[in-house]
Amino acid sequence: MSDTPFGFGLPPEEPEDGDEGKKKDQQGGGGQGPANPFGFGFPGGPGGAGGDNPFAAMFGSMNPNDLGAAFQQLGQMLSYEGGPVNWDMAKDIARQTVSQGTQDGVKDASVGPAERTAVEEAVRLADLWLDDATSLPSGAGSAVAWSRAEWVEATLPVWKELVDPVAERVGMAMGDVLPEEMQAMAGPLIGMMRSMGGAMFGSQIGQALGTLAGEVVGSTDVGLPLIPAGKAALLPLNIESFGKDLSVPMEEVRLYLALREAAHQRLFAHVPWLRSHLFGAVDGYARGIKVDTTKLEDVVGQFDPQNPEQIQEALQQGMFQPEDTPQQKAALARLETALALVEGWVDAVVHAAAKPRLASADALRETLRRRRATGGPAEQTFATLIGLELRPRRLRDASRLWASLTDARGVDGRDGLWAHPDMLPTASDLDDPDGFVHHEQLDFSELDKMLGDAASGSADKPNLSKDDEPGKGTDSAQDDQGEGDSDK
Repeated sequence: MSDTPFGFGLPPEEPEDGDEGKKKDQQGGGGQGPANPFGFGFPGGPGGAGGDNPFAAMFGSMNPNDLGAAFQQLGQMLSYEGGPVNWDMAKDIARQTVSQGTQDGVKDASVGPAERTAVEEAVRLADLWLDDATSLPSGAGSAVAWSRAEWVEATLPVWKELVDPVAERVGMAMGDVLPEEMQAMAGPLIGMMRSMGGAMFGSQIGQALGTLAGEVVGSTDVGLPLIPAGKAALLPLNIESFGKDLSVPMEEVRLYLALREAAHQRLFAHVPWLRSHLFGAVDGYARGIKVDTTKLEDVVGQFDPQNPEQIQEALQQGMFQPEDTPQQKAALARLETALALVEGWVDAVVHAAAKPRLASADALRETLRRRRATGGPAEQTFATLIGLELRPRRLRDASRLWASLTDARGVDGRDGLWAHPDMLPTASDLDDPDGFVHHEQLDFSELDKMLGDAASGSADKPNLSKDDEPGKGTDSAQDDQGEGDSDK
């Protein structure tokens, strides 16, 4: 996993034929030679398609004779005047990445009727099982089976909401590094740099999402609600790839993953504040990301329009860093804790529902946990897009805490903590789950009774008629006033 926030680029790979390949690359005009003045590489053409080239995915397997079309597309990128990320480019690259297939050679395919039926039946059965494991009612009004391309299309609006805050900071920094007296003179340059920044963000995010689409098995793999509440979504092709080496019947794999998807949907559908809480935590962390303006000033001062990859190289060197402040540390803890609580609750609830019914429940649970620990979709996505790598330890601690709460307080008492964010465990509680479970707690039933009595008492009080004048109440009210006077 890359340690560089936003995951900008990968080191160039050595040619398969060693030095001979390097010679061919040089002869073909790779790098910044006259045959390739912008330093772009095209698959099958000059320069190759190195992993550190943010534009290669845009051009596809292009013949060098189509260079004119490539320059036209470059002009479109430089003329982009939208937000901090060129999301049109991100979408196109994600779709192209999906169409190329995964590293194991599996290509995307449309979902057939049989697969759709299997997903719908799995989600329906999963919802029935979850009724015994949680007090939250069903949240999946419908179940859909998606191809990888459909996942990209459906989740892109949420990725935009997540990534734009960080990208906005970068775009502002690109315009602020020039001295104020030079900014008016360098207006076109600043505009071009911002357009290229949007293009580079779009390229990197598109590649990340296209790769992620080949791994995810549903809409909730990253712990955040990527689609509107009420719709459970699974990717049959990826489920098959996920389960092929597990020695577990595919029906059980599909059902276990349907349990996880349906559990997420219950939580987000019936805890109305949770979505804004999570996204607020992401935004709070993103606002603490700072740009190393010293590096950016060096790039701007030496910027060569014929070598736009200079910006890309600077990004690879770690231009983005979280601020080392108490506020940023608190934002990071808040985000990690919130995500861990969601994932831990789902893990505990799904295990409770699956354990009595699926022989492979323990094996599937551990497989998914290890998938996270070794760099699954959630960790890679956050590390790529906002520089955050989730710690698997938080997931296990949170799951243990929710299971202990179930034993101590029952299903209703456990799920009742989702009533308000202030009732949830904190980061320190995840360090000491037993302390949180067994500390003295409020008797919520007694509190409910008190509130009910108070409501009944106010309902029993006589209402004043419209003709009553202020200060003139019932006899009892007058008696109370008299008693108050006698006390003075």
